[in-house]
Amino acid sequence: MSSNGDLQDVGSYGSFWEPGNYKRTVKRIDDGHKLCNELVSCFQERAKIEKAYSQQLNDWAKKWRGVVEKGPQYGTLEKAWHAFMNAADRLSEIHMELKEKLIVEDSEKIRNWQKDAFHKQMIGGFRETKEADEGFRKAQKPWVRKLKEVESSKKSYHQARKEERTAVTRETHAKADPTKSQEEVRKFAERVEKCNQEADKAKERYEKALEELNRCNPRYMEDMEQVFEITQEAEKKRLCFFKDVMLDIHQHLDLSSCDGFKALYRDLSQSINAANDTEDLRWWRNTHGPGMSMNWPQFEEWSPEATRSISRKERNSRADDVVTLTNIVSAGQEAPQTPQDITRGAKDYSSDWSDEESPKKYIAANGVEVEEEEEKVAGVRVRALYDYTGQEADELSFKAGEELMKLGEEDEQGWCKGQLDSGEVGLYPANYVQVIAS
Repeated sequence: MSSNGDLQDVGSYGSFWEPGNYKRTVKRIDDGHKLCNELVSCFQERAKIEKAYSQQLNDWAKKWRGVVEKGPQYGTLEKAWHAFMNAADRLSEIHMELKEKLIVEDSEKIRNWQKDAFHKQMIGGFRETKEADEGFRKAQKPWVRKLKEVESSKKSYHQARKEERTAVTRETHAKADPTKSQEEVRKFAERVEKCNQEADKAKERYEKALEELNRCNPRYMEDMEQVFEITQEAEKKRLCFFKDVMLDIHQHLDLSSCDGFKALYRDLSQSINAANDTEDLRWWRNTHGPGMSMNWPQFEEWSPEATRSISRKERNSRADDVVTLTNIVSAGQEAPQTPQDITRGAKDYSSDWSDEESPKKYIAANGVEVEEEEEKVAGVRVRALYDYTGQEADELSFKAGEELMKLGEEDEQGWCKGQLDSGEVGLYPANYVQVIAS
C-alpha cells in the first residue's frame, strides 16, 4: 500500500474515530476496482510473454530440424535429436493454450466479477462508494456536533484561565508597587475575582459538553461499526475472489500438473533412451563400411561379345530369353561370361522402363539385336563433380565441371541415365554430379 496520496488529507493517518478518517475505508472501495484492472493487466502481459515464448520455440524447432536433417548425424541418435524439436512443437502448443487461458478465461472472470461488484453512477463514481461515504457521514454527524461543542467550551475555558492568570499577575505587581493607591489595588483584586468566576463557569460548561459527548460515544461507535462491517464484508468478497483467481492462474501456470506436459517429457526421455550406438554402428558398417557388397575383379577372357553394344534390356533379361548369335555352345556346356556381365552385374535396370516404355528393338546388319534411338525427353541440368570415364559402351564419359542432362531418377545401384550436350545418351554414377541451382 502506498504511503502517500490522498490519505494525507484526512488526519495524517489518525484514529479511525476522528472526524473524516473513515474516508480511508471509503477509498478502499475505489482501490478494489482499480486492483481488478491491474490484475487483468498483469496477467495479460504474462500472456504476451507466453505467446512470444511459444513462437520462439516454433522458430527454434523449425531451424534445427532442418539443420539436423541436412547434417551428418544418422540413425537412432538422429531420431533422438529430432525428438527435442518435436517436444518443442508440443511445448509451444501448451504455452499457446496457457496464453489463451490467461487472456480469455482468467481475464474474463475478473471482468465479470468487477462488473457485478462495482456499479458506476451517471454522475461518476461507484454506488458502493457513495453508500459507504453517506453511511459513515450519517453515523458521525451527531457525534461531530457534540465534539465541536466540546472543542468550543474547551477553548473558552482555557481562555478564561489565561485571563485569570493575567489578572492575578497584575494584582501581585500592584501590591508590590508603592505608587499604587489602595483603590487601584482593590480594582485589580476585583478583576481577579471576576476572572475566577468566569473561569469556573467556563469549566462547568466544558465538563458538561464533555459529559454529553461521552454519552454519545457508545451510539457513535455502534453506528460507525455497523457501516464499517458492511465495507469489510464487501472487501472480504474481493479478497476471497482474488485468492480464487490467483489459484486458478497458478493451476494454469503450473505445467507440472498438465498431462500433456508430462507426456511430452516422458516421450522425449523414451526417444533419447531408444538411441542405440550398436545399431547405428552396424548400419554405418553395412551402408558405408566393410559390410557393403563388392564385385571383386575376376579374370576376364577376351571375347568378341565385349566389343558389341548390348542393350540394358538384353543385359538384364533372363538367361532363357537371351538370343545368342555368336559363341554358340552345345547343350550342357556353360556359356562363357562376357566382360559386361562381370563388371556391370551390380546394376539392375529391370525397373527403368515399363512394358509400354520399353525401347523398340531391331536386328542390326550384323544380326545383333539393338535398341532404337530413344525419343528425347525433358530432364534436369546437372554438373559433374569429378572426372568419369565410361567403362562400357552404354556409359558416358565426362570431365569435372562439364554439364549434362539428367533424364531419369537414380536406380537402386546408384546409376542415372543422362545425355551429353553432344547428344550422346548413356549411364553415369549419380554421386558424380550435382543439380545446377536454378
